[in-house]
Amino acid sequence: MTTHRKPGVIVGMSGGVDSSVAALLLIQQGYAVEGLFMKNWEEDDDSGHCAAARDLADATAVCERLGIRLHRINFSFEYWESVFSRCLDEFRAGRTPNPDVLCNREIKFKAFLEHAQMLGVELVATGHYAGIENTAAGWHLVKARDEAKDQSYFLYMLGQRQLASALFPLTNYQKREVRALAEQAGLVTHDKKDSTGLCFIGERRFSDFLARFLPAQPGDVVDTDGRKLGAHRGLMFYTQGQRQGLGIGGRRGMPETPWYVVDKIPDANRLIVAQGHDHARLFSNTLTAGQLHWVAGEAPALPQQCTAKIRYRQQGQACVLDGTPTRLQVSFEQPQRAATPGQSVVFYRDNRCLGGGIIEQRSNTRYADAVGPRHSGVAA
Repeated sequence: MTTHRKPGVIVGMSGGVDSSVAALLLIQQGYAVEGLFMKNWEEDDDSGHCAAARDLADATAVCERLGIRLHRINFSFEYWESVFSRCLDEFRAGRTPNPDVLCNREIKFKAFLEHAQMLGVELVATGHYAGIENTAAGWHLVKARDEAKDQSYFLYMLGQRQLASALFPLTNYQKREVRALAEQAGLVTHDKKDSTGLCFIGERRFSDFLARFLPAQPGDVVDTDGRKLGAHRGLMFYTQGQRQGLGIGGRRGMPETPWYVVDKIPDANRLIVAQGHDHARLFSNTLTAGQLHWVAGEAPALPQQCTAKIRYRQQGQACVLDGTPTRLQVSFEQPQRAATPGQSVVFYRDNRCLGGGIIEQRSNTRYADAVGPRHSGVAA
């Protein structure tokens, strides 16, 4: 009697608890597991801002504990060319990009996958909280059981080839269960704090980091009536809904209600602000999205009723998609706060991620009088 041996898989080892337990689970499931630590940013590790050296040490300790080989690879050039430089272009244009989405497409499920295949391994795995299903209709990206940790929002740019070659072992686990498994296995990462943000920024203020690459472009801060309230450092340092760092303070003759960024006008280099967390200019019920990607490889029939998320951790919002396979109008049942050009809008039907696109414009057709005049970011 012969037993079927499962194929080899290389796990992207970040030095965190999630990838550690992903490797552990695959070993327990009978896969021939190896690890790969990816360095995606060239930074002086002595600067104290980037935790890459500590993460590598933790990944090494975990692999030694599990008895698996750890490969190392430097994807810094690929990250700069395919992710960071594109994000800089978006910031220059006054938009707010999402590096995590690009990193998953260009690095973790392209450069990493190609490197694994060069090593003779056809499968890669990560510690993402998401799931993969295979049916007669193809491969599907689905939400993780732990919806509070679900990361399918960041993975919507994956397609059939990537999903056919990927494993997400944590799909059915809660975060607390993952930490418990790591502690039981004696993994040093079991109580390691979750990483937040991007390694290359670390503990620095994002605006200070970005200023190293983009020159300051000061301009006016104005209210919704066009009255000048102050000056900004550059539109790239601000995003819709932002409250902190506006430098406005109290204004004589105005209430002490906090100010929020409600719009950016790149052509005039103006930052528009308004008072109140729920100011009408922050809300929109229709988006235009481009740079579309569909997990199935082709767009669903349009118009299409589904749910959508305009940011990570948001609950799915009922909407209708209409337009073409390359440019969509997304109409929401309820107005959405702080929809941000450059960010991703991701579409779902029940538990499956259909795909998504990049927000280009937002409009408020039901509340046009409150939204104000048309400009490059918002249409009345």
